[in-house]
Amino acid sequence: MRLNENTMLLGKRVVLVPYTSEHVPRYHEWMQSEELQRLTASEPLTLEQEYGMQRSWREDTDKCTFIVLDAEKWRAGPSPSEESCMTGDVNLFLTDLEDPTLGEIEVMIAGVTKLGLTTFEAKIGQGNEPSIRMFQKLHFEQVAVSSVFQEVTLRLTMTEPERQWLLEKTSYVEEKPYRDELAEPH
Repeated sequence: MRLNENTMLLGKRVVLVPYTSEHVPRYHEWMQSEELQRLTASEPLTLEQEYGMQRSWREDTDKCTFIVLDAEKWRAGPSPSEESCMTGDVNLFLTDLEDPTLGEIEVMIAGVTKLGLTTFEAKIGQGNEPSIRMFQKLHFEQVAVSSVFQEVTLRLTMTEPERQWLLEKTSYVEEKPYRDELAEPH
C-alpha cells in the first residue's frame, strides 16, 4: 500500500518494513509449507506469481503489508540482508467501504494513530489455536464463526481505554523513513 511504502517501524524485538521484491524469494519459500498454507488459508503460488502478488499489494490502496524482521539480527553488523532477518509478515486490510474505520488485521500493530482505525478484525482458521489465543491476549473478542469457511472472526473495538493500553504497550516503537535505496520504482 502506498501509505506504508516508505515507513519502517522499529521495536525492541522486531522491525517492520514494507514488503518489497527483495523479500519475495524467502516469503515464497515459506509459503511452500503445507502447514503455513493451511494456517493462513493460502494457495501455493509460483515464484513469478508471488512477485506479481507483491507488486499488486504494493499498488493496492486497501492493504498495508509489512515484513517482520528479527531486530537483534537486523541490528547486528555488518549490514545483514533484510531477507536473512525475516521472521514473518503483518497485513492490514482496509476493505469495508461503508466503514473506513474498520481494518482486518492478521497481526496486531500500532496502526491506530496513522490510519484512524477504531476497529480491528482478525479472521482465523478454526484450527489455528495459537493465533486465536494470541489475539485473545491482545483483547480481541470472538464475534462470529463461519462453518462454511471454517474460521472465527475476532474483533477489537478501540475504546479510549483500549487505545491508551495499545499506545502504552507500543510507546517504544519508532517510526522512521524506509531506506530510499530500497524504494522500488512507482
